[in-house]
Amino acid sequence: MSQLTYQERRGKIETYFDRTAVQAWARLTSDAPVGRVRASVRAGRDRMRNTLLSWLPEDLGGARLLDAGCGTGALAVEAARRGAQVVAIDLSPTLVDLARERQPAALQSGESRGSIDFRAGDMLDPALGHFDFVVGMDSLIHYRTDDAVRVLASLAQRTGTALLFTYAPSNPALVAFRAVGRLFPSGNRAPWIEPVAGRSLHRLIAAEPILASWQPGRTERIASGFYTSQALELVKR
Repeated sequence: MSQLTYQERRGKIETYFDRTAVQAWARLTSDAPVGRVRASVRAGRDRMRNTLLSWLPEDLGGARLLDAGCGTGALAVEAARRGAQVVAIDLSPTLVDLARERQPAALQSGESRGSIDFRAGDMLDPALGHFDFVVGMDSLIHYRTDDAVRVLASLAQRTGTALLFTYAPSNPALVAFRAVGRLFPSGNRAPWIEPVAGRSLHRLIAAEPILASWQPGRTERIASGFYTSQALELVKR
């Protein structure tokens, strides 16, 4: 992996979500009223989260799941409600603190079958351990495609069943706007989103030796106004 590129991108992402636009993203991921652009992004993110959750078993009892780039924790909460032991990690300590605050009382008190261990840090930290499932919703979209594939390879080495992730499919709207976040006010625009051609991504995945024992599974594109994202499942053979 190009560590310089990965580290530079990671630093920009952390600055954006932890300092620049934390209030905007806290509002976006809440039930508070928002404008038309943010409403379309919220609706798209809700649909994408539900899609990824639908690809996971209904009963996750006994399973260990990594929510890589958990944000304010909505996906982690639903996985824990199904019984998963979730490690939810994000680069932004501020968003992780908000996720802890929003955690339902049953999960906080230990009354639920599942649990969530919220952490601020790097999703590639090997100290996080091994998992049955890894989910990365919109957490790789800011990285170069070759770096994103190497991130997947790194995660695959500690994953037993499936990797679910999203990427920004190359399309005229994304190229024109350069990033969904560019439509937000200039003070809280998102870092560059990397448009990805599906064929190129699949070719890079097939060429990565560490992913030789993995194969693409389900895929689905979610388009909602100013939100467009493609979900892809990698399943261990």
